[in-house]
Amino acid sequence: MRDDGRMDVDVDGSLGRRLTRLVQNHDQDTAPLHQGVHSLRETTPILTCPAKLNIVIHVVGSRGDVQPFVALGCELQQQHGHRVRIATHAVFEDFVRKSGLEFYPIGGDPADLMAYIVKNPGLIPSIASVRAGDIGRKRKMLAKILEGCWSSCYMRDEKTQRPFVADAIIANPPSFGHVHCAQAMGIPVHVMFTMPWTSTRAFAHPLANLKYSSDTSPRIANLMSYGVVEWMTWQGIGDLVNKWRKSLDLEPVPSSEGPLLLETLEVPHTYCWSPALVPRPADWPKHIDVCGFFFRNPPSYKPPPDLSAFLEAGPPPVYIGFGSIVIEDPEALTDTILEAVRMTGLRALVSRGWSKLGQGRDSDDTVFYLSDCPHEWLFDHVAAVVHHGGAGTTACGLSKGVPSFLVPFFGDQPFWGIMVAASGAGPGPIPYQSLTALGLARAITKCLAPETRLAAKEVADKMNTEYGVRAAVQSFHAQLPMDMKCDVLKNEAAAWTLQESSTTIKLSKRAVSVLMRQTMFKPNKLSHYQSKPIIIDPKRWEPVSAVVSASLHTAGAMGRAAAGVVSEPYQVYKSNKAFPTAATAKNNPENLEKAPIDSPPTANSPDHVSIEQHPGLAGATADQDDSKNRTKQVVKASARNAGKLLFSPVKGIILDIPLAAVEGMWNLPRLQGDTGYQHTAVTDWKTGGSVAAKSFIHGIHEGMTDIFIKTYAGKKKEGAKGVAKGLSMGFVNLTMKTGAGTLGLIAYPCQGVYKSIHAAMHTRARKAIEQAKLEEGEWLVENQLDNGVEVEDIVRRFLTVTPGKGKGKA
Repeated sequence: MRDDGRMDVDVDGSLGRRLTRLVQNHDQDTAPLHQGVHSLRETTPILTCPAKLNIVIHVVGSRGDVQPFVALGCELQQQHGHRVRIATHAVFEDFVRKSGLEFYPIGGDPADLMAYIVKNPGLIPSIASVRAGDIGRKRKMLAKILEGCWSSCYMRDEKTQRPFVADAIIANPPSFGHVHCAQAMGIPVHVMFTMPWTSTRAFAHPLANLKYSSDTSPRIANLMSYGVVEWMTWQGIGDLVNKWRKSLDLEPVPSSEGPLLLETLEVPHTYCWSPALVPRPADWPKHIDVCGFFFRNPPSYKPPPDLSAFLEAGPPPVYIGFGSIVIEDPEALTDTILEAVRMTGLRALVSRGWSKLGQGRDSDDTVFYLSDCPHEWLFDHVAAVVHHGGAGTTACGLSKGVPSFLVPFFGDQPFWGIMVAASGAGPGPIPYQSLTALGLARAITKCLAPETRLAAKEVADKMNTEYGVRAAVQSFHAQLPMDMKCDVLKNEAAAWTLQESSTTIKLSKRAVSVLMRQTMFKPNKLSHYQSKPIIIDPKRWEPVSAVVSASLHTAGAMGRAAAGVVSEPYQVYKSNKAFPTAATAKNNPENLEKAPIDSPPTANSPDHVSIEQHPGLAGATADQDDSKNRTKQVVKASARNAGKLLFSPVKGIILDIPLAAVEGMWNLPRLQGDTGYQHTAVTDWKTGGSVAAKSFIHGIHEGMTDIFIKTYAGKKKEGAKGVAKGLSMGFVNLTMKTGAGTLGLIAYPCQGVYKSIHAAMHTRARKAIEQAKLEEGEWLVENQLDNGVEVEDIVRRFLTVTPGKGKGKA
């Protein structure tokens, strides 16, 4: 790990060389995988959204991370009629609500988070942080953020108490809960971010520092860096995510799928940076887009008199500020800044920021210490900007045509420093740890050079022709499912399905509320509607590794259950002992709030004695109840793990291992370019049986005919040599496909039955969502937010409705 938070990836190591060869086997180094593929936005005519949606936007980070999404939310709400909720840290509530958007707190302290990241910029924390207990606190913070992200999808507004159930999710990757919340609700998710998070050969992951020799293709090294960083990240958060998924009634994400889950599920991504600065890589598939920076409408701002006086007293100053970065020694950095300003002989605006630079010092004719001030206004009045390299500040400076010098601290900031320098709009970045007064003075001087100012103006001219927020909204709309709208109220999102004989009708929350009041159908006919189901299954390469992997997973599950028979009851026992009993609380009144609530003997009990007359007896009785309750919890924890220990091998032998073998056998021919049968997802016992039958038919048919088809195709292409190749491929397909079809008669129905049982036994999350939908529908009707449609008209439309057809993209 490097001091700037990036990770050294040595591609020339023994493991790196093996992985490189593996990737190169599937790579044409001169022809990208998706060469020339345009994004869906670029190939889709401009359109409106199929329905007015409730959109929740999950954002974790600093104000610079939140601000672009506020701009996006305003565009979605004001120009397209969506209802938008920003779910982020509580400290940004006023900022969000004053913009006219709804807000939901997800927990986490961004100042604390920034201080930790500056202290530990890498993926691996320092020993000092481990000793200080920082890791445990940050894991608790992440667990709270995950819970907050889920609650923001369906809980009422904490301030207005207005119900809200999300129809779609937009999120930045550090929120981590996005795709899991979307899976639990069955709604689309769209990731938007200010730094690359999708594998490409064009450039390395911003958090990776590649090391390789001339023998290694730089493009292959770039591609590998994304998987390495994602794998490292998953090692730190995977257990927390899977533990949290249980509360959403979701099964754990397999360790093989967790690191690159967004890519394998083909979750749409929109990157909010200027293509004039970083063009969209040619090897990105069509669901990955680059739209431009997100700029909000400039806020009205009147500068205080002392700031106006300083700006008018001389030539434009240099802006120096590090925003939400929390620095350990702000005094030393302030001294460095002042010395650099003295060397250049220029005037400077120094933003105090979250680190409170210049604390206790007063402004003078040369240096003005600045409080909060919108960059959109300020950067029109400066000669250059010196900052930490946050995407928002970088975008604002470049859009104003002002030369920029970046002092990166961690994360994507070095990436943006390199990109700015490559454009000529500023000198090369200097990491904060290496910053000196002389280096800062030289960088400022370089910013004011005529060629740098000209390059900055050229970048600004290109950026000013882009409309990032508008393009991002179009990208979001272009990748929504078409069948999101209600069959009765066409401009509202479907939330329910109504099954009547052989007809399925999609209904919005408001439509259901009105129709139920008119007793048009029974409530048990309604089902939770999923506009975008997400299914996460392990991807298998071939049968041998698939069976080994499934066997190891089963063995691991048994080992964890066996250990849990002892460890989990002990943890329960320890956690219960941490709470005082009622008797202890009575003797120590300050602990009373921590004591368990106990019920006294009933008045009808033959042994009933007045608690008021004998308070000591109350404490003794409560202690007995505490002991019984603790024992019950301990026994329950042990029994739960014992059940897992018995169930794990049964599930592994009957379901997991046969299913892995089947999927491996189906996939082996695909590795050689075979485009044969691919089954649909198994979601319940019905689809399990259907997939088993189709898999058997296709497996037998393709297995028997491929031996002739492959041989003939080989002869036509390569003659006698091709005959040998085609014959061998045909025999492989015969073995694999017929075996998969036969074994699938057992594996797929078992998978379907298991999923049906799991869905029947885990209903808490779904019931919570359904209840929230009913409450929102009632609220909409009671508050007469009915877009002018009368009750009689809704009933008439319902009686004459033609159900929507099929699924697809808008």
